[in-house]
Amino acid sequence: MPPLNTILSSPIEYLKGVGPLRADMLKKELGIYTFLDLLEHYPNRHIDKTKLSKIREISPNTEYIQIAGTLLHYELVGAGRAKRLVAQLKDSSGMIELAWFQGINWVVKNLQIGSDYLVFGKTGFFNGKPQIVHPEIEPFVPAKADGKNFLEPVYPSTEKLKVRGFNGRQIGKLTYTLFSQLQPTDIPENIPEEIVVRLQLMNRYQAYRNIHFPASQALYEKAMERLKFEELYIAQIRLNLVKLQRHAVSKGVVFEKVGDYFNTLYAKYLPFTLTGAQKRVLKEIRTDTARGHQMNRLLQGDVGSGKTIVALLSMLLAADNGYQSCFMAPTEILAQQHYQSLGKLVKEMPIELALLTGSTKTKERKRILQGLLDDTIHFVVGTHAVIEEVVQFKNLGLVIVDEQHRFGVAQRAKLWEKAAIPPHVLVMTATPIPRTLAMTAYGDLDYSIMDELPPGRKPITTVHRYETARAKVMDFVRTEIDKGRQAYFIYPLIEESEKMSYEDLMQGYEQVKSFFPEPKFRISMVHGRQPSEQKDTNMQRFVSGDTQIMVSTTVIEVGVDVPNASVMVIESAEKFGLSQLHQLRGRVGRGSEQSFCILLTGVKASKEARERISIMSATNDGFKIAEKDLELRGPGDIEGTRQSGALNFKIANIVNDRGLLEMAREEAEKTVTEDINLDLAKNLQLNQFLRMQKGKNGWSKIS
Repeated sequence: MPPLNTILSSPIEYLKGVGPLRADMLKKELGIYTFLDLLEHYPNRHIDKTKLSKIREISPNTEYIQIAGTLLHYELVGAGRAKRLVAQLKDSSGMIELAWFQGINWVVKNLQIGSDYLVFGKTGFFNGKPQIVHPEIEPFVPAKADGKNFLEPVYPSTEKLKVRGFNGRQIGKLTYTLFSQLQPTDIPENIPEEIVVRLQLMNRYQAYRNIHFPASQALYEKAMERLKFEELYIAQIRLNLVKLQRHAVSKGVVFEKVGDYFNTLYAKYLPFTLTGAQKRVLKEIRTDTARGHQMNRLLQGDVGSGKTIVALLSMLLAADNGYQSCFMAPTEILAQQHYQSLGKLVKEMPIELALLTGSTKTKERKRILQGLLDDTIHFVVGTHAVIEEVVQFKNLGLVIVDEQHRFGVAQRAKLWEKAAIPPHVLVMTATPIPRTLAMTAYGDLDYSIMDELPPGRKPITTVHRYETARAKVMDFVRTEIDKGRQAYFIYPLIEESEKMSYEDLMQGYEQVKSFFPEPKFRISMVHGRQPSEQKDTNMQRFVSGDTQIMVSTTVIEVGVDVPNASVMVIESAEKFGLSQLHQLRGRVGRGSEQSFCILLTGVKASKEARERISIMSATNDGFKIAEKDLELRGPGDIEGTRQSGALNFKIANIVNDRGLLEMAREEAEKTVTEDINLDLAKNLQLNQFLRMQKGKNGWSKIS
């Protein structure tokens, strides 16, 4: 194997034109420590200096524009925070205003009245006249389209660097200097040659060269494609290695048979026929648990898709093979609900089921601990209480974790330590994860999707109403309550201000009371400031039907199961994200009656908020909503995704580059399946590259 490459790992201060002071700034401001870091500080665009627009062409539909003109005048306007620099630029067709609110001193130093400038920026209108705020500006040098220097890179910089005269152009000069020192052999290939040839990818050296200094737009696009594919392929290789190596070395208990417990429930006590999706997932679980390797499966199912039945049948499979199961839920109320719903299903069977939470009484706790130790209890459902050291099992074979992102990795790991051979792990989430995200953030796990609702469930009717229609909304809620149904009123939780959220909720509570006066109507209220006991009591009153209306913040987002609740009114719906709106909506529609979700917004909701509301009104499909959420917010913001190297891409984007992601995943799977140790001759460069990168990225695993 050739020696590990060293020139790219050279400290940045060794590059001509950098030196210690500049190196310090590059490290602090841009995270550029080595030659490779500079190489991977990609330009965010290129200026084609042959393409210029005229000022008169600017319209309200113009987004970005590049113009050249003469600087006529500039002045400082306002004071303090409102201080800004305003300049006038003129070309042969008209005038435009340029404005800066930051880095003013640096900009002023570089402006000269009467000189010609090339200006690029996002256009807008101020007092009816065209304006560019914080434009990119540089002296104008007419360029010829001779293929040499008409696509000039523009690099991201920072205000601190600009103030010190170190702008994107200086970074470009450094990158140019670096290329004058590099040979093609200094950037060796890291993807098997056969893949590069078959997919017609640009080689690695040429890709780096053409992403910075392309001779044409076509070469730039080929370079982008190559480097994006490389990032996605390397990420998928890592995930596949973790997964296959885990399968190769991890021991697991063997569930070799499907016995009486499973078959009795299936034949006699199932309340409905299983959906195709439920059957498919059960088959996957049966295959996993029979192989002698630990199962590590993520089960995503939309709200109401019947994950609990799958969990129960999996636990019965464990019991058929002489193993105990533990079902962990994030909250006490959710643990109680699981305990009750599982209890109803197995009440005619010789299955011993226990509930262990923080509020379990001492006598009952002792009984449960003894039962788990001597194997007279088959299943325990609980909260964090089940991971305490005193809780020991005789034969733990299966762990089910509900809403896994609510638990830390260390908390979950305590469960695996309760058995000599690590138990099988089934992690369930009602937060649909878009396929593209699952492939990158959760690609080291086996994952199952349940995308069908059980028969008899009706899609929830979702409508958007403005605040001005509140009286009609309240009349509709009253007609549902008169039919014997129940209703939720949900208020946003404003993270920055607990006090504001509390005041909004209290105002809302008073408003609901004025429409639904006591004693004819009974109302529960739940919010984060309440002591746990009061919160649980108020929730329990609603669950049991003692109150008809629940006024709450988003604390009821996960798990409250009240089949009789048929209406949810979400107040200030424009303040919620798509995924959260969908989770909240899933609290209704859990019975056989038609259910409704009413999204109330102010009349001035933003364009983005209106788009979210219209998606919610158009579909009940959590996976479509999750994909849309990913498109609107980007992968970094999606709640519940694992904060891991899997998403730290410099250039690839899992939303916009789905096609490349699919291709990278297929190729990585083939590579690793054929050569798990990457020691075939064709994979040696890849092996070497991964060894060089070791420790830079880490994927948290479920167990």
